[in-house]
This record gives sequence, C-alpha cells and structure tokens, in this order.
Amino acid sequence: MTSLFLSAKSLKLILTCIWFGIFISLSQPFSVLQDYGTFAFLGVIGAIFANATGAGGGVVFMPFFNQLGYSVTTSVATSFAIQCCGMTAGALTWYAHFKQLTRYKLTEADEWEVLPKILMLVIPASVLGLCFVQFNTQSLQQLSDPNTLHLGFGLFSMCLSLGIIGSVFWVKTQSLNTSLYFIDYVSLIIVGLIGGGITAWLSIGVGELIAVYLIVRRFNVAFAIAVAVIVSAFTVWAGIVYHIVVTAAVQWPVVLFAGAGAIIGGVLAKKLVLYFSPKNLKLFFAVWIFILGLTSLPF
Repeated sequence: MTSLFLSAKSLKLILTCIWFGIFISLSQPFSVLQDYGTFAFLGVIGAIFANATGAGGGVVFMPFFNQLGYSVTTSVATSFAIQCCGMTAGALTWYAHFKQLTRYKLTEADEWEVLPKILMLVIPASVLGLCFVQFNTQSLQQLSDPNTLHLGFGLFSMCLSLGIIGSVFWVKTQSLNTSLYFIDYVSLIIVGLIGGGITAWLSIGVGELIAVYLIVRRFNVAFAIAVAVIVSAFTVWAGIVYHIVVTAAVQWPVVLFAGAGAIIGGVLAKKLVLYFSPKNLKLFFAVWIFILGLTSLPF
C-alpha cells in the first residue's frame, strides 16, 4: 500500500512539473491563462461525471464545444485529448482500488476478480472498432455533418439512459454475478467493437455500452464503472493518434487547462461512486446521460 501511494504521489508530482513547464514555455502564458483558464473547471466537472459513471468525458465536453461553435472535427479531437488526461487518471485510480481489494482480500474482492479477463477481451476489440471507423475516411466524413453528429449523440445517450433505468426497475434483484460465461465472452467482444466505432464518431460510446452491459448482467456497479473507465482510457489514447497526425484539430490551449482539471476530477470520482448506493448510482448515471442527450438534439 505504501509503495503504491509513493508511486502515485511521484506520478502526480511529475505531471505537475510537466504542466508548469509547458505553461511557462508559452509565449504569453498569462494571456493564455486569462483566455482558457476557465476550461479547468469544465475539465474537473466532466471528469468527475465521466469517471463516476463510466461514460466518457465527451458527454460533458461535446455539448459545451457545440455551444462555443467548434467544428465537429475540432470538438471530437479536443474531447479525445482531454479524456486522455481525465480517463487515464480515473483508470489509474480504479486500478489501484482493484489491487487494494485483491491484495488484502477484502469483502468485494471476489466481485472484481474477472477485471483482467474483461479488459483483455474488450480493449483490443474497442481499439479495432475505433481504428476501422477513423481510417474509413468516406464513412467518417459522412458522419461529420453537425446535425448528424448531435442527433446521433443525443439519441445514443437517451437510449443508454433508458436502458440503465430499465435495469434498475425491471431486472430482478439477485445475487451479484462474478463469473464470465460463453455468452459474455462473445458479447463483450461485440460490444467492444461497436463501442469503439461509436467512440471514433462521438468521442463517447464504448464506456457507456460496457457499463450498461455489465450492470444488466448483474455485475457489481462500481466494478462495471471501473471497467468502463479503464477501457475508455485505452480507447481514447488509441484514438488521439489519428487526431494528432491526420486531423490536427486539437485545441491545445483548451486541453492544457481542461486536461489538468480532468486529472483532478478523475482522481476524485472514485469517492463519489463508493459513497452512493448501487441503485442511486444507476439512476444518477441514467438521469445525467438522458439530460445531456436531450440537450444535444439539433432541434
């Protein structure tokens, strides 16, 4: 536990030094701070909700960038970059929680044992689905129409929220599932492929789908969220390469501040999840995504 704490503390110190180094190296750092500093608050809020629900930070960033008048490509690219910060911080925090449970054989350890298996199934599938859509230039251009993007984002979010609400009220209360069956192996790969493809388009998708699937399959809710966050982190890191090399559409001043805030939010989110009861957490997840989806519709 001590070594884990020290390594996490050292990592935070290194990241802080890097951030200040980048900030000081700017030609007009305080002018940039004045113009973009408020994005740090957006990053904190977005990452808290993203890492507390398993939904990618795009559920917060995309509607906000739409209000600012950013193009579709810029919105998606910048959302990816911010999530590389926030979802990574959340993934490291959740993985540390998993290691603590298993190392000390705490009560919930049995409910988390299948985490490595699920990650090995879903992460490659998600990255494959994402790359297929990103480098299928013709299909991605067709999806880049603003109205198509916002309609797809809104409907996708609202359908997911209804699925979560249904899992609260219609799925009978039973003992938690702790094992993977053949149907799970197949379904998780399919969900990963589809979710990765949707993420390439909307900057969200795979985390939400994975969280919904695991919750409906009666896995521990906090566990489902942890899996979703970790998979999302790997997916956005794979996806940001395309936006750095091909689109070059990332708004880096926004990322500098929103990304820093997202790291803070990603670390804090776990406490929020563990504070709520599973039922309230599901409803919180569902209502939040439904509201964001509704406000994103191009009407």
